[in-house]
Amino acid sequence: MPSFLSVLPSGDAEALFDYKFTDCKFNRTIKGKWLIYQNAVTFRPYAKSKAAAFTYPIQCVYKRPNKWIPPFLNPGSGVAEGRGGLVFHLALLNEQLTGIATTNIVPLGSFMPIWAAVEQKSHQPLLLLLEECVAATIPQLQPDSQVYPIISNKGCLSDSLRGNSRFLPRYHSSALIVYLQSFKIGLGEEVRVYIHCKLVAWDPEILDVTKKACHYVKENGRWELLDDPFQSIICSCCDSTCKSRSKRGVPWESQGLSQNSVLGPLIIVDRSDPRMHNMKSPVDVVGSSSDPAMEWMAFITS
Repeated sequence: MPSFLSVLPSGDAEALFDYKFTDCKFNRTIKGKWLIYQNAVTFRPYAKSKAAAFTYPIQCVYKRPNKWIPPFLNPGSGVAEGRGGLVFHLALLNEQLTGIATTNIVPLGSFMPIWAAVEQKSHQPLLLLLEECVAATIPQLQPDSQVYPIISNKGCLSDSLRGNSRFLPRYHSSALIVYLQSFKIGLGEEVRVYIHCKLVAWDPEILDVTKKACHYVKENGRWELLDDPFQSIICSCCDSTCKSRSKRGVPWESQGLSQNSVLGPLIIVDRSDPRMHNMKSPVDVVGSSSDPAMEWMAFITS
């Protein structure tokens, strides 16, 4: 409803809306360097059962402030508190990488942006690492469970060697996004997948063969260290066995700053599945002309 309504000498009417911006329920999207707010003003002189007389679209575009990141990427609500009093997060993001996904239905072959983070709070600066991740069809692993390795060997994204998965550039040391290409485990038209990960909070100044985030970059034909490609020699053990040669970081180890977390179920379906037609914005598919990962890279580096 307008806050003020006045009739002009011409006979036209002028409506003034005086509301807080947050009360107007604008839809916000992020596109490269821009923040885009969209809404619509609807004039409905009759009851809601009748069609609106007109609808006028509104779009406000602002340049994204430097270093600005979406609010949800600043962990604020606890999910799982690990040893050491730290709160860890593990979640599936939407295809635009702007928020938590609203569906757990994923088309086979598409990318699943998996977000892991640890809350900084008053702690010294932390580096979030994924020491190990496996996929399974059950929420609780058993010794004889069939698993699909995603991250192994103390931080090597093994699925980047077999497929097209990769780490996305960090927006903060305390968070990590794995751009994981979806897959099926077992048989059947619908597969429920659970992602089991060990999240580790580490000293950002200390990286070694057992504390790292490495992915295989096919264009360069080698394993690369996410946080400093010039130190990618640390990742050379990803093709064998990664074992520490020094005792650095032992005090950190003794504090046990880690958490085992489970994400799921993620329902992996064929793209022909009827449920895919009901999704407003299905997750990105390999070869799509609009690559959210590339937009994310531009977002982080701009």
